Amino acid sequence: MGRQVQFLSRLALGAARDLGPLLIVVTLFQLVVLREPVPDLVGTLIGVALVMLGLILFVRGLDMGLFPLGESMAHAFARKGSLKALLLFAFALGFAASVAEPTLLAVAREAAHTAAMGGVIADTERARIAYALALRLTVAVAVGVALIFGVFRILKAWRTHYVLAAGYVGVIPLVAVAPADVVGIAFDCGGVTTSTITVPLVAALGVGLATAIRGRNPVLDGFGLIGFACLSPIVFVLLFGIILHGV
Repeated sequence: MGRQVQFLSRLALGAARDLGPLLIVVTLFQLVVLREPVPDLVGTLIGVALVMLGLILFVRGLDMGLFPLGESMAHAFARKGSLKALLLFAFALGFAASVAEPTLLAVAREAAHTAAMGGVIADTERARIAYALALRLTVAVAVGVALIFGVFRILKAWRTHYVLAAGYVGVIPLVAVAPADVVGIAFDCGGVTTSTITVPLVAALGVGLATAIRGRNPVLDGFGLIGFACLSPIVFVLLFGIILHGV
């Protein structure tokens, strides 16, 4: 019983340490700069407590489930020695994790609403749903392709910074020809892939694969997949906007 209490105390302390800077900033600006009382103090404190509880459960769930699962599957595919199966798994993992990403759902819905207001698509519920779904699928396919490329990078030991630099240089001409109202959405879609569902699975896949392959360094070769998962949606959404607008 004592060990369990000590373990839970460590988790709670970690969550408080992570949330501490944010709470200090908000409290400081609310009370010192704005000089206004915190609205609904009781409700705010309850909300902070729930956020801490959710963070504790989330981090514990990653340690117990997602990280070990991703690493063990990467090891299993490496032992199996089937490149096709590994690449198919990488694509499916990236696609499934991204299409279910809550932040992507929110961005796609807001982008569809804005596109309807701007006259890009018809201002109907059906058109907005279709636009949001197409955007989500575009990003999901992009992340799947990014993981395929990332697996190849680990297998071939390509330098991450060179590949990412070349990718972002390639984005520049796309930004120049893409519709202006799609550019911001594209870069936001690159950011939403680094959220609660995608990151743990992608990071575990990269580290597990680099650990399983002889001659690869998990620190140097295992990380970087998330960088590709950020870059690829930018490219794909810019192309999506170019095709949609017929530029």
